[in-house]
Amino acid sequence: MSNPIFDNSPVFGDPRKKRAGGRGGAATMTAGTAGTQTVDAASLDALYQAPAATTRDTGRMTYDDVVVRTGGLLGLLVVTGAATWVLAPGLWVVGAMVGLVLGLVNAFKRNPSPILITLYTVAQGVFLGGISAFYEQRYDGIVGQAVLATLSVFAVSLVLFRSGKVRVTPKFQRAVLIGMAGYVLYSLVNVGFMIFGVGDGMYGPLRSGPLGIIVGLVAVGLAAASLIMDFDSIKRGVDLGVPAKMAWSAAFGLIVTLVWLYLEMLRLLAILRGD
Repeated sequence: MSNPIFDNSPVFGDPRKKRAGGRGGAATMTAGTAGTQTVDAASLDALYQAPAATTRDTGRMTYDDVVVRTGGLLGLLVVTGAATWVLAPGLWVVGAMVGLVLGLVNAFKRNPSPILITLYTVAQGVFLGGISAFYEQRYDGIVGQAVLATLSVFAVSLVLFRSGKVRVTPKFQRAVLIGMAGYVLYSLVNVGFMIFGVGDGMYGPLRSGPLGIIVGLVAVGLAAASLIMDFDSIKRGVDLGVPAKMAWSAAFGLIVTLVWLYLEMLRLLAILRGD
């Protein structure tokens, strides 16, 4: 049952019900003058003939909303990263810590906060700018290669999703989640070895050499699968008509995955070029 207040309103009520009301509708209109009846009927007919409201008119999330917010955040990320690279690359540690905290806060918030998501992007820009300067100093041209590789994986993932060749089924989701859990555990073990001085590579014994290349390729594959899951979530949100503010959450999720993918590309290219 709909709200009776809106049903009885000449503006919000269904004009088809008004015209089909017959004598009941005429009785309702007897309180007004003939001129008023003519104006009301014309208004109602105009409303009935008007085109259906779009998702933007109803305050629902659209693909354009997601694209605009994601593009804006990416632009901010690049500008902040470039400034950090030139002015203070040593701040990457601060950016990493602040980005981690803000990332967790945003991930567990029910309603997206544009301010916190923007601050997270700035922190990640500081982190990526500093770490990219470090990699570029050791391996000339590696940052450009990593950016191109990241954009290529993003484009391929989007094409595969749009074509329907890769579907996000429950089995697909379970496989990705299991793979990511295994990857996180593997990385933690590697960090433990580095803390205790096992191995002499800059990535630890489990992330260097041929094994590091294999793990890097697996990580890139997991990031690409995560992008496809992000695309599916966005499509589902648009289809369900979620509020427009949720476009911030969608953009945040894409930024997180792209940052991860870029870092894996940097690490993989560095290993291939000799760490």
